[in-house]
Amino acid sequence: MAAAVGVSGAVVRAARFVNDRVNERVAAWRTGSASSQVLALGLLLAGVAASLVVSLTDYDLMPLTAYVVWLLFGMLLLRFMPMLVLTGVTLAAGFGAVLHEGQIAGARLTAVATMVVAAALLLLQSSRQRSGLPGSLGEAMLVDLRDRLQAQGKVPALPAGWTCQSAMLAAHGAGYAGDFLVADLDEDERHLEMILVDVCGKGVAAATQALQFAGALGGLIGCLPPIALLEAANGFLLRQFSDESFATAVHVLVDLEDGSYSIVSAGHPPALRWCGVEGEWLVDNARGTALGITRRPDLVASTGVLAPGEALLFYTDGVVESRTSDLDEGIAWLRRTAREAVTDGYDGAARRIVRRVARGDDDRAVLILARV
Repeated sequence: MAAAVGVSGAVVRAARFVNDRVNERVAAWRTGSASSQVLALGLLLAGVAASLVVSLTDYDLMPLTAYVVWLLFGMLLLRFMPMLVLTGVTLAAGFGAVLHEGQIAGARLTAVATMVVAAALLLLQSSRQRSGLPGSLGEAMLVDLRDRLQAQGKVPALPAGWTCQSAMLAAHGAGYAGDFLVADLDEDERHLEMILVDVCGKGVAAATQALQFAGALGGLIGCLPPIALLEAANGFLLRQFSDESFATAVHVLVDLEDGSYSIVSAGHPPALRWCGVEGEWLVDNARGTALGITRRPDLVASTGVLAPGEALLFYTDGVVESRTSDLDEGIAWLRRTAREAVTDGYDGAARRIVRRVARGDDDRAVLILARV
């Protein structure tokens, strides 16, 4: 019995050791380092060599077209230069296996032509990786950046009596959008600060600028007063020296103890406030100039106090604007839709509103902060 337990423990330790080594190698490959590329290339070349041995023994078991698999793996794992080496060795091994079988004619000639075309296309794709990283590694980097952006916009857990929810939908169903949220709750858990931003463009085209701008705002929020923060953000966009580096934004700062708030809008559609007495969404009067257009944007703040049961609603223009209606019509539609969405409470209301928006070619985002 003791021997069996000892063997089982040894197996577990060995499995953990192997798992740790594999994780280390994967982590090293994700850095794109030269050593990790050499290791990946070595493993793929070993696979090509094994395939050649099988082909020389039984060509029907490993024909020339099967070698494309190693090139596909190479496109996913290797940079261009290692991919070029792998392609040369793979073609040489594959053609050697064909020649070993005899004359190249008929189906074998077609296989050779197919292999050459496939290798050329895969090399072309590898050479067009502008990041200098393998395709799958470049995708992993973009996904990591997107996840960081979404994590930065996650509203912290709020004290009892408050709830906050958001819903976002990228244009054309893509995983990247130009709408994003940055939030911060101070150490005393009294002051909540949020910025909802809509950068120029839509979907994937606006995603890179959104990622960059979100990083800048993440470093500013909580460190500057609202208007000074938006002025600093405006200067950041002006320093990009691009005709499309502008954005609209709305900033809200709320005292979670007494319900007082201030809203500063920079070219953003007007916020809505749920008035419990009237049972209606009222249009806030904060107005301002979009960021990244002029050196001194016109920023006018509005203030108020949220009573229990009241809420603030923020949104991007993709929710209220379309080719067939103007902004005023869109806001009127949103007020009706949002009133229906909160009939059964605030929970899930942001998602219900976004789902009601007619599908269009712009990003859509809704944010609701409620004192319940």
